[in-house]
Amino acid sequence: MNPPTPLEPAELSSALARLQDLQREVSKAYVGPKRVLDLLCLALLARGHVLLEGVPGVAKTTLAKAFAAALGCSVRRIQFTPDLLPADITGTYVLSPRDGTFSLRLGPVFANVVLADEINRAPGKTQSALLEAMQEAQVTVEGERIELPQPFVVLATQNPVDLDGTYPLPEAQLDRFLIRIAMGYPTTKDEVAMMQNHNVAPPILQGVFQPDEVLQLQALAQRIHIEEDLLHFAANLAVFTRTHAQVALGVSPRGTLSLVRAAKAHALITGRIYVTPEDIYETISAVFSHRIILLPELEQEPGARENIVKEALRSISYRRSVRAV
Repeated sequence: MNPPTPLEPAELSSALARLQDLQREVSKAYVGPKRVLDLLCLALLARGHVLLEGVPGVAKTTLAKAFAAALGCSVRRIQFTPDLLPADITGTYVLSPRDGTFSLRLGPVFANVVLADEINRAPGKTQSALLEAMQEAQVTVEGERIELPQPFVVLATQNPVDLDGTYPLPEAQLDRFLIRIAMGYPTTKDEVAMMQNHNVAPPILQGVFQPDEVLQLQALAQRIHIEEDLLHFAANLAVFTRTHAQVALGVSPRGTLSLVRAAKAHALITGRIYVTPEDIYETISAVFSHRIILLPELEQEPGARENIVKEALRSISYRRSVRAV
């Protein structure tokens, strides 16, 4: 396979300008840290899905809706509930009483951006309806394979505190999310800004992109250059999580591939045409933390997964990882 064509500085400048337009548009409706918007753009460029996690009332759904609206692509929202069925997501064949024939009624998953609100409130069989869609950008309805529109991004929200009536996402489902964004309480300044905007008519966001433009940006991110020694570094960081004494299940190879994609996207967002170790340092926690399954006695320990990622970075130096291979 031929290596991708190196990215030109002019292409990079144009992409950065478009991404800044997107963030400005989202900021009209969302008040919060810029890093959250950077991570959303990163996931978009890396063709990944996002899990927004936080307590009620910290604007998870507001952020997801604003980002989806600003993209200018088709958007569908799914409110996950205990009685939601897989067919309610993917679609099904329905009988026409007039002529006695069956026709396919597509579900809400057929959109460029799918907002999966409170995804952990639906049982496992319903959550699994998204597995094929998130991994292969297709669904199978009554044995028929149907491709999803491109680009395809799932923005899911969940509350990590309220456990009543919820179904924890299984490991396979978590592994399909490129990144997890932990949304905490806002700063005092941001909360004051929210109160000032309260009771004001919400802004009508304009779509910044067309679907084809998003696909072009994703193709640019793929062309970001990464040296082989950084691939070794990423692999060794994943291996560290798999052999850690406190970990029951470490980061999968899909997680390592996700880290590389995220690092490429981060390089583009920061204005470089090549990946550096800093791109891995800045993205690894968002990519790795939710993929680490701790031993049962440590599952409820706050920040335990993030601490293991930090320990991996302290233990596996960039140069040492290259020499060890």
